[in-house]
Amino acid sequence: MQEEVDFVLDSCKESMVAAIRHLEKELVHIRAGKASPAMLDSVQVEYYGSMTPLTQVSNVSTPDARTIAIQPWEKGLIPVIEKAIMAANLGLNPENNGEIIRINIPVLTEERRKNLVKQVHGEGENAKVSIRTARRDAKDELKKLLKEGLSEDAEKDAEGEVQKLTDEFGKKVDTLVEAKEEDIMTI
Repeated sequence: MQEEVDFVLDSCKESMVAAIRHLEKELVHIRAGKASPAMLDSVQVEYYGSMTPLTQVSNVSTPDARTIAIQPWEKGLIPVIEKAIMAANLGLNPENNGEIIRINIPVLTEERRKNLVKQVHGEGENAKVSIRTARRDAKDELKKLLKEGLSEDAEKDAEGEVQKLTDEFGKKVDTLVEAKEEDIMTI
């Protein structure tokens, strides 16, 4: 019976870790006014007939806090990369000089910063919902195990562990959201 309880706790923790990873991934895509190569992670370029991530056909760097530089490995890719960036609908305007593509990241307005903070809080809430869902699923599994012969004390102890995990991961979400909010609001 203890193996089943351990399995329930492990799967609960895995679900919560996945929620945190997803949140971290989503927060990277919310730009804070600073240039970051990660802003272009979602850009796919048509390269010899197949869709390829931008980072696999060029070097993406940030020479300063407001600029992203894209150095394609083949000059013929410059117009293709520009089209892909525009099609990704990231609100970025690429400019090229025939050798390199530069993207200037505009300074965020106060209103835009507030909207981004709302978006960050929304992502944080989605992560918390995922964590609570994992908690509910774990509790349901523990109730099934109780019916199959698990002692009430063992079930209560396991529920306590699940709640500890829920609290711990909830705090991680709050920490990530606060850090991103501070990043966005810092001029």
